[in-house]
Amino acid sequence: MVVEPKHASVNGRKSSQRPQKSHREVADELRARITSGELRPGQRMPTQARLADEFGVERGAVRQALRILQSEHLLTNVSKGAPATVAPDLGKALTGPGAPPAPTMVALGPRIASAFAAPHVEIDALCLTSVSLTLAIGEPLRQIHAGQLKPAKVDVRVLLPSRDIPLAFPTPVEDSDSDSTDDDPVHQRWLAMRNAQGQVLRHNLQALRSTHGIDVRVTFRALPFTPPVKLYLLNSTEALFAYYTLSRREVEIGQQQLEMYDAPGIQSMLFAFEQGAGLRDMTFVEQSHVWFNALWETISSELLLSS
Repeated sequence: MVVEPKHASVNGRKSSQRPQKSHREVADELRARITSGELRPGQRMPTQARLADEFGVERGAVRQALRILQSEHLLTNVSKGAPATVAPDLGKALTGPGAPPAPTMVALGPRIASAFAAPHVEIDALCLTSVSLTLAIGEPLRQIHAGQLKPAKVDVRVLLPSRDIPLAFPTPVEDSDSDSTDDDPVHQRWLAMRNAQGQVLRHNLQALRSTHGIDVRVTFRALPFTPPVKLYLLNSTEALFAYYTLSRREVEIGQQQLEMYDAPGIQSMLFAFEQGAGLRDMTFVEQSHVWFNALWETISSELLLSS
């Protein structure tokens, strides 16, 4: 008696034991590679044959996936012939109606740079440490120093948690015996990062006054709570929003290994909303400004970037 192979196909080839992916699953995986920076703007994609082999699907499914990404403006030159290309300007593709969310460090930089093309730049930010904002500001600063951008005025307002409150995160997994944040090494680590990043952000922006004659104002205020989300408002026309997602990890503080709950903001998925992209987006941008201004003018307090 001949036993047929369990996974033999009708044409005699052995079929893969992996479940067949749909074209949408292939599109999701490729989109994640683009938005994470694994595939860079202007980079050529692998051939459709290689993608089909990698995902264990027919070339038709790969073509459908590539067309989805082309419709989202993430790919160009999608055809049966040459490999597609990652869009050279992902900043435009990652904002506006239907844009997929992207990690903060992928999506924020291009949008901040675009905001600096305006004569009067206005940036409001609510966040945990301002690390992402400080990094994202680097590109427009480079373009200003290169003579490619020349705003007349820059106003930046940043809301950060107060140093005097116990934070919901980052926080040690094991409860501390002390009620004082001064004795909490995790809190002190966060505070040092908050102050250092804020000082760098303020210094780099205020330096534009002497180097380029730009009118710059950078203001920080303290919140009496830990923000569960991060929000960036650009020139009253865009709102970029992300959730802080907690994870448990081990860090070395001094010479001590501590487990903590933390939410690395640079990895948070950023959702973009833009004026002119429909009533939903317009309302979100407007209400985000109302919310930010209400916090700024009511329960926030003076913030000093010192230990």
